[in-house]
Amino acid sequence: MSIQDIYNAVLAFDEATVKAKTQEELDAGTDVGSILNDGLISPMDEVGERFSAGDLFVPEMLVAAQAMKAGLKILKPHLAEGQSQSKGTVIIGTVKGDLHDIGKNLVSMMVEGAGFEVVDLGVDVDSETFVKTAAEKNADVIALSALLTTTMPSMETTVRALKEAGMTIKAIVGGAPVTQAFSDQIGADGYSADAPGAVKLIKELVA
Repeated sequence: MSIQDIYNAVLAFDEATVKAKTQEELDAGTDVGSILNDGLISPMDEVGERFSAGDLFVPEMLVAAQAMKAGLKILKPHLAEGQSQSKGTVIIGTVKGDLHDIGKNLVSMMVEGAGFEVVDLGVDVDSETFVKTAAEKNADVIALSALLTTTMPSMETTVRALKEAGMTIKAIVGGAPVTQAFSDQIGADGYSADAPGAVKLIKELVA
């Protein structure tokens, strides 16, 4: 039941135990795919459900995601091409003029935990950088974050730039002042109010 120990440690926000148990399982010859899927990715699904039910809050989601990432770091060198087959590539960043990144970082960690390759462009990212990186990485989804009402127009600029570049990449938006109505208004492909919702939305868009 040692993979269960990793699962439980992620839910307990216990980074040290996640690292120790992940290494133990590797040393014991446990299938790397099982450690990844059952030990590290599965508990993040439960974290998302608990958050949606109001049993967990953003700081707790962040530490759970950090614990999961600690295990992921140990596994990465051992993941064979087949096992690490990414579900898709997601470009994420906080839009031009906005320096907030807590929400963006949480979405980034949870999307990576769900098995996607994530390219995090950081904060204050202009539309040209989003479009250029999406083209270079052959991305499936671009996730745009904003925490300031004043920077929301940058989201519209980026969505428009993607369309003008003739790219079929899905663009999703989120952040405290952002709404579904705003997402519809600027022609984005989706909106989420929180990180678990963003993961669910990305899975649907890439399916």
